[in-house]
Amino acid sequence: MQPLLEDRRKAKLVLCGVAGLFLAASLLPVIRMVPLKLLPFDNKNEIQVVIDMPESATLEQTASIAKKVSQIARQLNEVQAVAGFIGTPSPIDFNGMVRRYYQRTAPYLADLRITLIDKSLREHQSHSVVLRLRKLVAPLNGDGVNIKIVEVPPGPPVLGTLVAEVYGSTFTPYSHLQSAAIQVKQRLEREAFVVEVDTTVEDDQHRLRFVTDKAKAALSGIATSDINQTLVIANQGYTAGFLQLEREAKPLRLELRLPLRERSSIKDLERLQVKGRAGIAQQSSRHGLDAAPQPLVALGELGEFVTLKADKAIHRKDLKPVVYVVAELSGRTPVEVIADVNADLGAEAGDASDWRNRNFIKLGAGDGWQLADDIDVVWTGEGEWKITVDVFIDMGLAFIFALAGIFFVLKLQTNSTSLSLIIMSSIPLTIIGIMPGFFMLNQLGEREVAGAPDPILFTATAMIGMIALAGIVVRNSLILVEFITQARNGGLAIREALIQAGAVRMRPVLLTAGTTLLGNLIITLDPVFSGLALAIIFGIIASTVFTLLVVPVVYLLVFDNESEQP
Repeated sequence: MQPLLEDRRKAKLVLCGVAGLFLAASLLPVIRMVPLKLLPFDNKNEIQVVIDMPESATLEQTASIAKKVSQIARQLNEVQAVAGFIGTPSPIDFNGMVRRYYQRTAPYLADLRITLIDKSLREHQSHSVVLRLRKLVAPLNGDGVNIKIVEVPPGPPVLGTLVAEVYGSTFTPYSHLQSAAIQVKQRLEREAFVVEVDTTVEDDQHRLRFVTDKAKAALSGIATSDINQTLVIANQGYTAGFLQLEREAKPLRLELRLPLRERSSIKDLERLQVKGRAGIAQQSSRHGLDAAPQPLVALGELGEFVTLKADKAIHRKDLKPVVYVVAELSGRTPVEVIADVNADLGAEAGDASDWRNRNFIKLGAGDGWQLADDIDVVWTGEGEWKITVDVFIDMGLAFIFALAGIFFVLKLQTNSTSLSLIIMSSIPLTIIGIMPGFFMLNQLGEREVAGAPDPILFTATAMIGMIALAGIVVRNSLILVEFITQARNGGLAIREALIQAGAVRMRPVLLTAGTTLLGNLIITLDPVFSGLALAIIFGIIASTVFTLLVVPVVYLLVFDNESEQP
């Protein structure tokens, strides 16, 4: 330290170098060297598989695909049991309540609940198991089949990791929104490591409507309500009564309904017999029609079945029509995907030479796409990106509030603004360790599972650790500044006091930093709070080392003036 304390020019160069390191470390997330994400991946013992078949699929076809997925899942050594729910929702949980999985009642829908062996017996965490399972079931996707591997989130659940909300102007037809949503879906499917892309746009479904020939029905003495009732009993069933049994907790419903084999085609329905009413035949006679009532008349003689398209659901949010596009990510963060997709919006298709692909932030993927002028795509809606932005903004404000609180406490204790700021100079030094530390961790070890990246993420828990460091590292500066102040009050020159403070107080500084570091090592084993521990460990290492250098240098530059006293 003595050469720096004797030459103010060297001291200023050192401070400039430290400031450069701080700036470079702060830019690592901006240039995507440190991935940012709100929620870390937890290590749960349960995984959910959501299967969406084409709306025209039968229950048997859905069960067949579910069985194939179950057999594939059982190939993984970590899988203990698989429970299937075909056409009916699985037991609801918090995540399913937000995503409305409890409404998944249809023959083309299925859920699988996969139970893993205990986490202490597994080498891979549940997220890595998900990545491996996702790769195994990928060949089954296609032709309208969409299989989603759903993880249990450690925090607030969202509609999807990545959600795009497609809006239009006041007079934009809803069909145009659906077409735009298909374009967004196709663009996301071309994005690297974006999987399980789906929309709320339903496939075309056909329904049969029986159009009654009123004249023929009247001649046969049959009312339209009779035809309706016959079709309802044949297809949906009719409750004729209830049976009371001692061994049953609830009354058993007696239902009249045709067997499936007798109502599987239009020909079967046309052969249904309807009994005429004598009263209707008499009314037909009074109107001049020849009444020829028959005891039973085939349904096919009273009209015909017409094939129509079923109406599709219209979704609204805040009274505005909207179409949702949801997707999951394998190894990438929402901010990266949103930045690339938005950067390519409006560019020519395949324009890889666009200027946005040449800047240091690497925006865009060279896959240009277009949308109509009256279409607006919003990413800050029901997905994780909105929560990420809100949480990091709130934590940034909390960090500023913590710094302000520390400053006012030091100001009251020292009665010096300069001395308070010198003591707090160790706080920004933590960034020099935190961001490069997360970057180096992503260069070591197994960072790829089943062909998908598996990076160590800077999450909200890591941000909490960075905020906690503000109160931890200040004590290192206090240990030094307190000794310097006492030495100067004892008559020592400022340079001699700075050198003695570093020599005498180095051991207490290292011991206090070491105890904090060792106390956080065990937390690194937890998948959720490991980010907090890593941020504290890397931050306190850098802050401790640079505090011994920066605090004396800044103290010298501020107080090495005969006209100014601390």
